[in-house]
Parts: sequence; structure tokens; C-alpha cells
Amino acid sequence: MALLGVNIDHVATVRQARRTDEPDPVWTAAEAELGGADGITFHLREDRRHIQDRDARLLSETVGVKLNMEMAAADEIVAIALELKPDQCTLVPERREEITTEGGLDVVRHRSRIEPAVKRLRDAGIIVSAFIEPIGEQVRASAVMGFQAIELWTGAYAHAKTPATQLAALDALRSGIKVGREVGLEVHGGHGLTYRNIAPIASMPGFGEFNIGHSIISRAVFVGIREAVREMKELLIRHAPR
Repeated sequence: MALLGVNIDHVATVRQARRTDEPDPVWTAAEAELGGADGITFHLREDRRHIQDRDARLLSETVGVKLNMEMAAADEIVAIALELKPDQCTLVPERREEITTEGGLDVVRHRSRIEPAVKRLRDAGIIVSAFIEPIGEQVRASAVMGFQAIELWTGAYAHAKTPATQLAALDALRSGIKVGREVGLEVHGGHGLTYRNIAPIASMPGFGEFNIGHSIISRAVFVGIREAVREMKELLIRHAPR
């Protein structure tokens, strides 16, 4: 069964709407752990639109499960990661005008900027993952550049409007997993996964971890974060590859 990483960024988004001190994403991480989360994911953006430096520091001091820091390959953010030393850093594309991360990081096109960041993070003993689309060239380039893991963008599947496009997206993910395993990478998945669409993805062999945020935080509005995490974890168990 794949592990469940819970992304807590959206809690910080609600807090920052009022520039106040609640709801606290650090408290959310503790509640998610109590609900059975195997990991906590947060994205420290360059513009600090949701997670703040204070959050990142406290998360690094208090989270008891795997801590995954999503980040751009920017010198300022790399320096912060080297100070905090999370268990894993996932390099993602970042555009200031986007609402959330859309699409994967183009590691082929941006190799000259990304590769030095990968080396600095790995030299500090941090596992480094690339958030990429399930394209063979991107997967192989990630391995060559020193990434130890990849997180395949599941957005094409999650946003598919027809059964045909959904099936094509699932086939692409299977191919991405296959290539990733062939080149020695750990394979994760994430983006747009919900309680309603997780089953076909969770039943796909080869995924070691899923990072899910918006759907879990949305469900938590009604049932609380512990129960929301527990329900998603139960779905991963129920639909795990046999």
C-alpha cells in the first residue's frame, strides 16, 4: 500500500486571507498525524502566499512523520531547506500568477538551474524528488540529474472530461511508473486526487506515496482533519494493489 502524505498548504491559505493566526497549519500537521498520515507536505513559495517561514521552522521541529518540503529551485529557498533539513525536498514549478501548482517541472529544459540545487540538497543528506509529468524523457532526465524520487503529476487523470482521456492519462501514468522503476527511482503521485477518483490510482502497482491536500482539507471542514485523513487512508488500504 502506498503511503499517504497530507499537504497542509490550504489551511495556511485560509489563515492568510485574514493575515491572522488561525487556522494554524502546524496544528493541522499534528492532527493529520493523529489521523494516520504517513507524511506531511508543505510548499514554501517564494512569494509566501500561504506557508510562512515560521510555519516551516515549526514543522521541521515538531512533525514526527516524513516531512516533505515542496519548493522552487531558487537560491533563497534552497538555503532555507538546507537549514531546516526536511526528510525530502520536492522541486516543483512555480509561477506567481497560478492558484496552485499546475503541470510538472520541465527538468530537461531547466537542467542548468535545477541540477546544482539537487546536488546541494543531496549533499546535505536530503532526499530529492522531482514533480514531473509522466513523460519518459522527463523521468530519465530526473534520474540522470541525481533525483532519488519522482512525483508524477496526476492532474491529466484528475481533470479528464471523458472516459477516453481518463484512460489515456492512466496509461501515461503506468508508463511513467515503469520507466521510473527501470531507472531506479522511487515513484510518488499527486495533484487533483480526491475521495471520488483515488481508487484507480491507488490500485495501480508501483506508487510508493501519494501527496493529497485540497480534497482532505475540504473534507476536514465537515468532519475534522483526523477523520478526513483516516477516511483517505482507508481508501488507500481498500484499493491497494493485490
